[in-house]
Amino acid sequence: METPSGLRPARLKVGIISAGRVGTALGVALERAEHVVVACSAISNKSRRLAECRLPDTRILSVPDVADSAELLLLTVPDAELPGLVGGLAATGAVPPGTIVVHTSGANGVAVLEPLARQGCVPLAIHPAMTFAGGDDDIVRLGETCFGITAADEIGYMIGQSLVLEMGGEPFRVSEDARNLYHAALAHASNHLVTLLADALDALRTALRGDELLGQELIGDGPGGLPERIIGPLARAALENTLARGQSALTGPVARGDGAAVGRHMSAIEHSAPDLARSYHANCLRTAQRAHAPEEVFEVLTEWSRIDGPPL
Repeated sequence: METPSGLRPARLKVGIISAGRVGTALGVALERAEHVVVACSAISNKSRRLAECRLPDTRILSVPDVADSAELLLLTVPDAELPGLVGGLAATGAVPPGTIVVHTSGANGVAVLEPLARQGCVPLAIHPAMTFAGGDDDIVRLGETCFGITAADEIGYMIGQSLVLEMGGEPFRVSEDARNLYHAALAHASNHLVTLLADALDALRTALRGDELLGQELIGDGPGGLPERIIGPLARAALENTLARGQSALTGPVARGDGAAVGRHMSAIEHSAPDLARSYHANCLRTAQRAHAPEEVFEVLTEWSRIDGPPL
């Protein structure tokens, strides 16, 4: 892999502070690009096992020793821990000047790294727009993942772009003042999708529970059963169609302007799945707004706006 200027970068000694799911996956990707992960920190037994499995030749050291040994230092701690970590590293002078310091927080840009930048480090925010579960799929998916980069200057952007391209990802720029909106968009698409699907699966289990279905199986509470087989193809098709066709992929009673069906949905959910009622109502309303639904749909949703019981 070549840099944007056409020159192959020098191989870097990489240190990882917090060898969890994200840090070790990036470490594997960087080693495949011929960088060397020389050290990592791992506090929990789970992190130590993950580091030993994915990076067997990497020493597990203290945070200051990891920082001192690296030319490229990855800070892969949770967002809330990042400012404290950076402040501690700066206060102790643990990071040598000239070190490229990269954090992977989606919500933060390079401002959070300012204490280290003042000491001569090169600050970079490189966020993989992907969720990490800790399995081998994490590493495979990096090859098709986009990475949001925020840097202090053009040299920083070139370094970030080169690192992402070497890991097989697709780099893109995110300005410092747009990081929170960028992160909110990703959270809405991934975190809230999990909640939406989990709620839908629970409602479907309630609808189907109690009878054996055509001699196949009883509906249980665990994942991987009939509800997942029903909703899986539907949800995947909706996702793929939306990515390919945008708003025109929308179907269903709201898009058709069928206010009566929406009202029946609300009544059934309020009766059988009341915890879902507010969420379903909010999503129906937002869908109606995006679809420019007829007034009939908005009237029905207005009747249910309190969600404390059936419309008065």
